[in-house]
Amino acid sequence: MSYIKEIYINVSIGSTRIAILENDVLIELYIDIADHKRMVGNIYKGRIQNVIPGMQAAFIDIGHEINSFLPFSEIGNKDNIKNLSFSDDEDEKNTQVKKGKKFNPDKDLKIDDDIFVQVIKEPFSGKGPRVTTDISIAGSLLVLVPNENYIGISKKIYDKYERRRLRRIIKNIDIKNFGVIVRTSAEGKNENEIEKDLNNVLNEWEKINSSKNNTVPYLAYKDAETPNQVIRDLLTNDISNVYIDCKKTYKKLYKYLKLNNKKHLDKLKYYNKKGSIFDTHDIENQITKSLKTKVWLKSGGHLVIEHTEAMVVIDVNSGRFIGKKEHEENSLKVNLEAAREISHQLRLRDIGGLIVIDFIDLMKEENRKKVYYELRNYLKRDRAKVSLAEFSNFGLLEMTRQRVRLDLLHTLSDKCPTCKGVGVIPSKETLLTNIEAWLKSFKAKSRDRRFAIHLNPKSYQYLIDTKQSELKGFMWKNWMLIELKIDEKLSPHEFKVFSKRRKKFVTEEV
Repeated sequence: MSYIKEIYINVSIGSTRIAILENDVLIELYIDIADHKRMVGNIYKGRIQNVIPGMQAAFIDIGHEINSFLPFSEIGNKDNIKNLSFSDDEDEKNTQVKKGKKFNPDKDLKIDDDIFVQVIKEPFSGKGPRVTTDISIAGSLLVLVPNENYIGISKKIYDKYERRRLRRIIKNIDIKNFGVIVRTSAEGKNENEIEKDLNNVLNEWEKINSSKNNTVPYLAYKDAETPNQVIRDLLTNDISNVYIDCKKTYKKLYKYLKLNNKKHLDKLKYYNKKGSIFDTHDIENQITKSLKTKVWLKSGGHLVIEHTEAMVVIDVNSGRFIGKKEHEENSLKVNLEAAREISHQLRLRDIGGLIVIDFIDLMKEENRKKVYYELRNYLKRDRAKVSLAEFSNFGLLEMTRQRVRLDLLHTLSDKCPTCKGVGVIPSKETLLTNIEAWLKSFKAKSRDRRFAIHLNPKSYQYLIDTKQSELKGFMWKNWMLIELKIDEKLSPHEFKVFSKRRKKFVTEEV
């Protein structure tokens, strides 16, 4: 079976969306919302607001509405070097890492001191952005790491002779007090091209250091826009084509590739056909499905993916799958298919943090091992850092996945104003209880006895059809005169009370 991997970029008034497809299946989606300022990768000169040893963290004002969060573990931790397509080569003996002095929060972090930090995680759910002091600046071919002293080569460059050649080029350039990581895109590049890219990132670092007249806090360095970043980080040899439906963005990316990566220039295509580029290639439909709680499997089983404040819970169900074998073998078949689909859904939805998976119960330890290894093998395709534990005593599988951006659900949706994010609203019976409680509370502090209660049409009809006698009994018992009225603007669980004596709504008085 032929393998085709393509990138589709759709630019609209509200957002820029970048879809990555493998054999027409959507595997990753990046979204830049027009009104949302993406922060990951940006470098700020901030001011220390608070240092809390008990939390092992400091809070830094970088100009965001909520102070950024700097854990002590993010100070002097080179693992935070931010890039999607490279990793440090720690296997070679020639790699030298500069060992700095031991970190002391009492001396090294003082309130009102200024500090350079880089955002490594977007703000989320009332939490400020997460930052690190370990700055890195990504170029097209290299990543510059100030205040370090090592050479790293992308592990995706497999040829040992090419790795040695690239290492030799960096050593010949001989820059002091900087770590350099050679990216996958540098494979095959000559010394002049590599030196040119290195000079570009060095110039960026000089600009950051020279911006001393700005009022702290300020943005010292802004990382590339999402389309440029995707082209820089993800346009590798296995990508067949990149389709763009915006002429302006196409020209910008064409210019970027012409300067930095000419060999991929012919892959760039301007899409000017009728209809939406995402509709034409069934991407829109796949995005819609990725927002649903239930995900169907080909066998007839399904996943249920639920987001909570603390974690994401995934439940595996056999659903319509009956099978022709024993229960254990049937369950194993569904679980193996579910493991493959879960790895796909985590990437597509960009789910991060703690994830708990409840597979169908398996009695045999060897079968649980098969499911574990199947999931682990498919998670290796994920660029995000993943940590996976084996099945617990309760049959649950726990894992964590690196969270950088907001997941797809929170990027593409807002909290429901009716249910406030709970997913359910009070029942009709609960509505009646709430109205009765309101009336009794109001009666205790007011002499008003004549009311008009405004309700949603469905709630109104429910009371008229089923609760007429109970309503009359309540009025006699409490010496009240109550009239029901329809208000189309109210939600099914809402009500408003109008005082006929005072000629105004009094709902908020209780």
